[in-house]
Amino acid sequence: MSENMDDQSARQQDPGYRSVEVQRIGKTRYRATNATGDAVEFGQGEGLMSPVELLLAAIGGCSAIDVDVVTSRRSEPEEFRVVASGIKDKDESGGSRMRDIELSFSVKFPEGEVGDKAASMVPRLVELARTKDCTVSRTVEHETDVSMRIED
Repeated sequence: MSENMDDQSARQQDPGYRSVEVQRIGKTRYRATNATGDAVEFGQGEGLMSPVELLLAAIGGCSAIDVDVVTSRRSEPEEFRVVASGIKDKDESGGSRMRDIELSFSVKFPEGEVGDKAASMVPRLVELARTKDCTVSRTVEHETDVSMRIED
């Protein structure tokens, strides 16, 4: 077995290993499928999110889950909305990237002691999502190596 195969095998044995497979299913249309077979289609064209929009959705979704899981134990929200936005730009070398990504949370709970308690938790949970819990935003915010290889 080649050294590269050994590295890949060891990587796949890591308990933190995650993967999705992306397949082209048509012109500018792709399907990402995870290990359990769940899939999402994306690309360019009507009815499809772009990869950049999926990135924003992943950041917003990850942070939303971190806040929702804790607050909804106290009270079911009447409104729970996160808008993820950013500016698509070119960096110093001319490469495409996103900058100034911002999440805007709008979370409302029923009036009363239980709803007030849940609402009071939101600022702390949003900050924890940003600084500790949201894997997606923390990966984007901190320098992360991305390698690409071509299989034979």
